[in-house]
Amino acid sequence: MNLMLASLAFVAAAACAASMGFAIQRGATCTVAAMDEIVNRRRCDRLIGFLEASLWVTGGLLIARALDVLPHMPAGYAVGPATVAGGALLGLGAYVNRACVFGTLARLGNGEWAYAATPLGFFAGCASVDALVAPVAPKLESASPVLQAAAWVAWPVGAAMLARVGHAVLRARRDAGAAHPARTRALIAQRIGSPHAATALIGVTFLAMLLLAGAWAYTDLLAELARGMATNVAPRTLLLAALTAGAVAGGVTAGRFRSTRATMPQLMRCFAGGAVMGWGSLLIPGSNDGLILVGMPLLWPYAWLAFASMCATIGTACAIARRRAVPA
Repeated sequence: MNLMLASLAFVAAAACAASMGFAIQRGATCTVAAMDEIVNRRRCDRLIGFLEASLWVTGGLLIARALDVLPHMPAGYAVGPATVAGGALLGLGAYVNRACVFGTLARLGNGEWAYAATPLGFFAGCASVDALVAPVAPKLESASPVLQAAAWVAWPVGAAMLARVGHAVLRARRDAGAAHPARTRALIAQRIGSPHAATALIGVTFLAMLLLAGAWAYTDLLAELARGMATNVAPRTLLLAALTAGAVAGGVTAGRFRSTRATMPQLMRCFAGGAVMGWGSLLIPGSNDGLILVGMPLLWPYAWLAFASMCATIGTACAIARRRAVPA
Protein backbone atom coordinates (compact mmCIF):
# COMPACT_ATOMS: atom_id res chain seq x y z
CA MET A 1 0.00 0.00 0.00
CA ASN A 2 2.81 2.43 0.88
CA LEU A 3 4.54 1.65 -2.42
CA MET A 4 1.31 2.28 -4.32
CA LEU A 5 0.77 5.61 -2.57
CA ALA A 6 4.37 6.60 -3.28
CA SER A 7 3.92 5.69 -6.96
CA LEU A 8 0.69 7.69 -7.19
CA ALA A 9 2.38 10.66 -5.51
CA PHE A 10 5.24 10.51 -8.02
CA VAL A 11 2.85 10.32 -10.98
CA ALA A 12 1.02 13.36 -9.62
CA ALA A 13 4.34 15.18 -9.13
CA ALA A 14 5.33 14.36 -12.71
CA ALA A 15 2.01 15.73 -13.96
CA CYS A 16 2.66 18.91 -11.99
CA ALA A 17 6.17 19.15 -13.48
CA ALA A 18 4.74 18.83 -16.99
CA SER A 19 2.12 21.50 -16.20
CA MET A 20 4.84 23.75 -14.84
CA GLY A 21 6.90 23.32 -18.02
CA PHE A 22 3.79 24.06 -20.09
CA ALA A 23 3.18 27.29 -18.16
CA ILE A 24 6.84 28.35 -18.42
CA GLN A 25 6.72 27.99 -22.20
CA ARG A 26 3.26 29.46 -22.78
CA GLY A 27 4.02 32.45 -20.57
CA ALA A 28 7.51 32.95 -22.08
CA THR A 29 8.64 33.09 -18.46
CA CYS A 30 12.17 34.48 -18.20
CA THR A 31 14.00 36.96 -15.98
CA VAL A 32 15.92 38.31 -18.99
CA ALA A 33 12.60 38.99 -20.76
CA ALA A 34 11.27 40.60 -17.58
CA MET A 35 14.15 43.06 -17.33
CA ASP A 36 14.12 43.74 -21.07
CA GLU A 37 10.43 44.59 -20.70
CA ILE A 38 11.25 47.12 -17.97
CA VAL A 39 14.14 48.74 -19.88
CA ASN A 40 12.62 48.86 -23.35
CA ARG A 41 8.86 48.94 -22.75
CA ARG A 42 8.69 50.59 -19.32
CA ARG A 43 6.43 47.80 -18.09
CA CYS A 44 6.98 45.34 -15.23
CA ASP A 45 4.25 42.73 -15.81
CA ARG A 46 6.69 39.81 -15.98
CA LEU A 47 8.63 40.85 -12.88
CA ILE A 48 5.41 41.31 -10.92
CA GLY A 49 4.39 37.86 -12.16
CA PHE A 50 7.53 36.36 -10.59
CA LEU A 51 6.74 38.04 -7.29
CA GLU A 52 3.18 36.77 -7.50
CA ALA A 53 4.45 33.22 -8.00
CA SER A 54 6.49 33.58 -4.81
CA LEU A 55 3.40 34.82 -2.96
CA TRP A 56 1.39 31.80 -4.16
CA VAL A 57 4.05 29.47 -2.77
CA THR A 58 4.20 31.44 0.50
CA GLY A 59 0.44 31.12 0.93
CA GLY A 60 0.55 27.42 0.17
CA LEU A 61 3.35 26.88 2.67
CA LEU A 62 1.34 28.62 5.39
CA ILE A 63 -1.69 26.42 4.67
CA ALA A 64 0.41 23.23 4.51
CA ARG A 65 2.00 24.12 7.83
CA ALA A 66 -1.40 24.73 9.42
CA LEU A 67 -2.57 21.32 8.16
CA ASP A 68 0.68 19.69 9.34
CA VAL A 69 1.54 18.33 5.88
CA LEU A 70 4.60 20.49 5.24
CA PRO A 71 7.69 18.46 4.24
CA HIS A 72 11.20 19.23 5.45
CA MET A 73 12.18 22.64 4.13
CA PRO A 74 15.69 23.68 3.09
CA ALA A 75 17.63 25.97 5.40
CA GLY A 76 18.42 29.57 4.64
CA TYR A 77 21.90 31.01 4.15
CA ALA A 78 23.72 33.98 5.59
CA VAL A 79 23.91 37.18 3.56
CA GLY A 80 27.41 38.19 2.46
CA PRO A 81 29.44 39.54 -0.47
CA ALA A 82 29.11 36.15 -2.19
CA THR A 83 25.33 36.60 -2.21
CA VAL A 84 25.58 39.76 -4.29
CA ALA A 85 28.42 38.42 -6.45
CA GLY A 86 26.56 35.18 -7.08
CA GLY A 87 23.42 37.06 -8.09
CA ALA A 88 25.46 39.24 -10.45
CA LEU A 89 27.06 36.18 -12.07
CA LEU A 90 23.64 34.56 -12.35
CA GLY A 91 22.38 37.67 -14.14
CA LEU A 92 25.45 37.94 -16.37
CA GLY A 93 25.19 34.29 -17.37
CA ALA A 94 21.48 34.64 -18.10
CA TYR A 95 22.14 37.71 -20.25
CA VAL A 96 24.88 35.93 -22.21
CA ASN A 97 22.58 32.93 -22.62
CA ARG A 98 19.71 35.30 -23.54
CA ALA A 99 17.52 33.37 -21.13
CA CYS A 100 17.50 32.42 -17.44
CA VAL A 101 16.92 28.84 -16.34
CA PHE A 102 13.17 29.32 -16.80
CA GLY A 103 13.65 30.93 -20.19
CA THR A 104 15.95 28.11 -21.26
CA LEU A 105 13.06 25.67 -20.86
CA ALA A 106 10.78 28.01 -22.81
CA ARG A 107 13.33 28.20 -25.65
CA LEU A 108 13.64 24.41 -25.72
CA GLY A 109 9.86 24.26 -25.87
CA ASN A 110 10.10 26.38 -29.03
CA GLY A 111 12.46 23.86 -30.61
CA GLU A 112 15.58 26.02 -30.21
CA TRP A 113 17.93 23.09 -29.65
CA ALA A 114 21.02 25.23 -28.99
CA TYR A 115 19.61 25.73 -25.49
CA ALA A 116 20.26 22.08 -24.71
CA ALA A 117 23.86 23.29 -24.19
CA THR A 118 22.77 25.59 -21.33
CA PRO A 119 22.19 22.87 -18.71
CA LEU A 120 25.43 21.21 -19.87
CA GLY A 121 27.24 24.50 -19.28
CA PHE A 122 25.49 24.90 -15.91
CA PHE A 123 26.72 21.42 -14.94
CA ALA A 124 30.27 22.27 -16.06
CA GLY A 125 30.19 25.57 -14.18
CA CYS A 126 29.11 23.86 -10.97
CA ALA A 127 31.79 21.19 -11.43
CA SER A 128 34.53 23.79 -11.94
CA VAL A 129 33.63 26.39 -9.34
CA ASP A 130 35.56 24.64 -6.55
CA ALA A 131 38.71 24.92 -8.64
CA LEU A 132 38.19 28.70 -8.83
CA VAL A 133 36.84 29.49 -5.38
CA ALA A 134 35.47 27.30 -2.62
CA PRO A 135 32.07 28.80 -1.79
CA VAL A 136 31.29 28.75 1.88
CA ALA A 137 27.73 29.86 2.61
CA PRO A 138 26.92 29.38 6.30
CA LYS A 139 23.47 27.96 6.91
CA LEU A 140 21.17 29.83 9.25
CA GLU A 141 20.12 28.04 12.41
CA SER A 142 16.85 29.93 12.81
CA ALA A 143 13.66 28.84 11.05
CA SER A 144 12.08 30.78 8.22
CA PRO A 145 9.82 33.68 9.27
CA VAL A 146 7.04 31.99 7.29
CA LEU A 147 7.37 28.82 9.36
CA GLN A 148 7.31 30.85 12.57
CA ALA A 149 4.08 32.64 11.70
CA ALA A 150 0.95 32.01 13.80
CA ALA A 151 -1.27 29.22 12.46
CA TRP A 152 -4.30 31.50 12.04
CA VAL A 153 -2.43 33.53 9.37
CA ALA A 154 -2.97 30.63 6.93
CA TRP A 155 -6.74 31.07 6.76
CA PRO A 156 -7.05 34.67 5.53
CA VAL A 157 -4.21 33.92 3.11
CA GLY A 158 -6.07 30.83 1.86
CA ALA A 159 -9.27 32.84 1.47
CA ALA A 160 -7.41 35.46 -0.57
CA MET A 161 -5.95 32.74 -2.83
CA LEU A 162 -9.39 31.20 -3.42
CA ALA A 163 -10.84 34.62 -4.15
CA ARG A 164 -8.06 35.26 -6.70
CA VAL A 165 -8.79 31.98 -8.49
CA GLY A 166 -12.54 32.51 -8.36
CA HIS A 167 -12.22 36.00 -9.79
CA ALA A 168 -10.10 34.72 -12.71
CA VAL A 169 -12.55 31.92 -13.53
CA LEU A 170 -15.62 34.17 -13.27
CA ARG A 171 -13.96 36.75 -15.49
CA ALA A 172 -13.22 34.10 -18.11
CA ARG A 173 -16.81 32.85 -17.97
CA ARG A 174 -18.14 36.37 -18.30
CA ASP A 175 -15.90 37.16 -21.26
CA ALA A 176 -16.62 33.87 -23.04
CA GLY A 177 -20.29 33.64 -22.15
CA ALA A 178 -21.70 31.30 -19.50
CA ALA A 179 -23.50 29.23 -22.16
CA HIS A 180 -20.24 28.29 -23.89
CA PRO A 181 -18.17 26.08 -21.55
CA ALA A 182 -15.84 24.98 -24.38
CA ARG A 183 -15.15 28.60 -25.23
CA THR A 184 -14.54 29.33 -21.55
CA ARG A 185 -11.95 26.54 -21.35
CA ALA A 186 -10.26 27.83 -24.51
CA LEU A 187 -10.13 31.35 -23.09
CA ILE A 188 -8.63 30.13 -19.81
CA ALA A 189 -5.97 28.18 -21.78
CA GLN A 190 -5.24 31.30 -23.83
CA ARG A 191 -4.78 33.39 -20.71
CA ILE A 192 -2.14 31.01 -19.40
CA GLY A 193 0.07 32.87 -21.86
CA SER A 194 -0.17 36.06 -19.79
CA PRO A 195 2.70 36.65 -17.33
CA HIS A 196 0.46 36.73 -14.25
CA ALA A 197 -1.51 33.59 -15.12
CA ALA A 198 1.59 31.66 -16.19
CA THR A 199 3.60 32.47 -13.08
CA ALA A 200 0.60 31.77 -10.85
CA LEU A 201 0.32 28.31 -12.41
CA ILE A 202 4.08 27.84 -11.96
CA GLY A 203 3.74 28.72 -8.27
CA VAL A 204 0.78 26.40 -7.71
CA THR A 205 2.30 23.41 -9.55
CA PHE A 206 5.65 23.88 -7.83
CA LEU A 207 3.89 23.98 -4.47
CA ALA A 208 2.11 20.72 -5.29
CA MET A 209 5.44 19.16 -6.29
CA LEU A 210 6.94 20.41 -3.05
CA LEU A 211 4.26 18.61 -1.03
CA LEU A 212 4.42 15.45 -3.16
CA ALA A 213 8.15 15.09 -3.80
CA GLY A 214 9.91 17.59 -1.52
CA ALA A 215 11.92 20.68 -2.46
CA TRP A 216 12.98 20.28 -6.07
CA ALA A 217 14.51 22.56 -8.67
CA TYR A 218 16.20 21.17 -11.76
CA THR A 219 19.24 23.38 -11.28
CA ASP A 220 19.71 21.88 -7.80
CA LEU A 221 19.85 18.43 -9.41
CA LEU A 222 22.49 19.59 -11.91
CA ALA A 223 24.55 21.27 -9.16
CA GLU A 224 24.44 18.20 -6.92
CA LEU A 225 25.33 15.86 -9.79
CA ALA A 226 28.30 18.07 -10.69
CA ARG A 227 29.63 17.90 -7.15
CA GLY A 228 28.86 14.22 -6.50
CA MET A 229 26.24 15.02 -3.86
CA ALA A 230 23.02 14.05 -5.64
CA THR A 231 20.40 11.77 -4.10
CA ASN A 232 17.25 10.25 -5.64
CA VAL A 233 18.75 10.85 -9.07
CA ALA A 234 16.37 8.63 -11.06
CA PRO A 235 13.06 10.17 -9.90
CA ARG A 236 14.42 13.70 -10.08
CA THR A 237 15.69 13.07 -13.61
CA LEU A 238 12.24 11.83 -14.58
CA LEU A 239 10.72 15.00 -13.14
CA LEU A 240 13.17 17.03 -15.26
CA ALA A 241 12.09 15.02 -18.32
CA ALA A 242 8.43 15.74 -17.51
CA LEU A 243 9.23 19.44 -17.06
CA THR A 244 10.91 19.56 -20.48
CA ALA A 245 8.13 17.55 -22.12
CA GLY A 246 5.58 20.01 -20.75
CA ALA A 247 7.53 22.91 -22.24
CA VAL A 248 7.63 21.21 -25.64
CA ALA A 249 3.89 20.51 -25.41
CA GLY A 250 3.35 24.18 -24.68
CA GLY A 251 5.32 25.16 -27.77
CA VAL A 252 3.47 22.71 -30.00
CA THR A 253 -0.02 23.66 -28.81
CA ALA A 254 0.76 27.38 -29.10
CA GLY A 255 2.07 26.95 -32.65
CA ARG A 256 5.50 28.25 -31.60
CA PHE A 257 7.44 25.03 -32.04
CA ARG A 258 9.93 25.28 -34.90
CA SER A 259 12.75 22.76 -34.85
CA THR A 260 15.82 24.97 -35.24
CA ARG A 261 19.24 23.54 -36.00
CA ALA A 262 21.87 24.69 -33.52
CA THR A 263 24.93 26.46 -34.86
CA MET A 264 28.33 26.31 -33.19
CA PRO A 265 28.30 30.00 -32.10
CA GLN A 266 24.87 29.47 -30.52
CA LEU A 267 26.03 26.33 -28.72
CA MET A 268 29.14 28.10 -27.42
CA ARG A 269 27.07 31.09 -26.23
CA CYS A 270 24.54 28.90 -24.43
CA PHE A 271 27.25 26.73 -22.87
CA ALA A 272 29.17 29.79 -21.66
CA GLY A 273 26.03 31.42 -20.28
CA GLY A 274 25.10 28.21 -18.48
CA ALA A 275 28.59 27.90 -16.98
CA VAL A 276 28.51 31.45 -15.58
CA MET A 277 25.04 30.81 -14.13
CA GLY A 278 26.45 27.65 -12.54
CA TRP A 279 29.24 29.65 -10.88
CA GLY A 280 26.77 32.18 -9.55
CA SER A 281 24.34 29.54 -8.27
CA LEU A 282 26.97 27.96 -6.04
CA LEU A 283 28.11 31.28 -4.62
CA ILE A 284 24.58 32.28 -3.55
CA PRO A 285 23.76 29.25 -3.31
CA GLY A 286 20.75 28.61 -5.59
CA SER A 287 19.62 29.56 -9.08
CA ASN A 288 16.67 31.77 -9.89
CA ASP A 289 14.17 28.89 -9.97
CA GLY A 290 15.07 27.89 -6.41
CA LEU A 291 15.33 31.53 -5.30
CA ILE A 292 11.90 32.51 -6.66
CA LEU A 293 10.06 29.34 -5.68
CA VAL A 294 11.77 28.37 -2.39
CA GLY A 295 14.02 31.03 -0.90
CA MET A 296 11.85 34.08 -1.58
CA PRO A 297 8.56 32.43 -0.47
CA LEU A 298 10.29 31.46 2.78
CA LEU A 299 11.29 35.15 3.15
CA TRP A 300 14.98 34.38 3.36
CA PRO A 301 16.89 37.70 2.94
CA TYR A 302 19.71 36.03 0.95
CA ALA A 303 17.24 34.90 -1.74
CA TRP A 304 15.69 38.35 -2.15
CA LEU A 305 19.11 40.04 -2.25
CA ALA A 306 20.53 37.55 -4.78
CA PHE A 307 17.49 37.88 -7.04
CA ALA A 308 17.68 41.69 -6.81
CA SER A 309 21.38 41.52 -7.74
CA MET A 310 20.55 39.25 -10.68
CA CYS A 311 17.81 41.59 -11.92
CA ALA A 312 20.04 44.66 -11.52
CA THR A 313 22.82 43.03 -13.55
CA ILE A 314 20.49 41.99 -16.37
CA GLY A 315 18.78 45.40 -16.33
CA THR A 316 22.12 47.19 -16.53
CA ALA A 317 23.23 45.00 -19.45
CA CYS A 318 19.91 45.63 -21.26
CA ALA A 319 20.24 49.39 -20.71
CA ILE A 320 23.82 49.42 -22.07
CA ALA A 321 22.73 47.41 -25.12
CA ARG A 322 19.80 49.77 -25.70
CA ARG A 323 22.03 52.84 -25.50
CA ARG A 324 24.51 51.36 -27.96
CA ALA A 325 21.68 50.51 -30.35
CA VAL A 326 20.39 54.11 -30.41
CA PRO A 327 22.18 56.28 -33.02
CA ALA A 328 24.08 59.24 -31.60
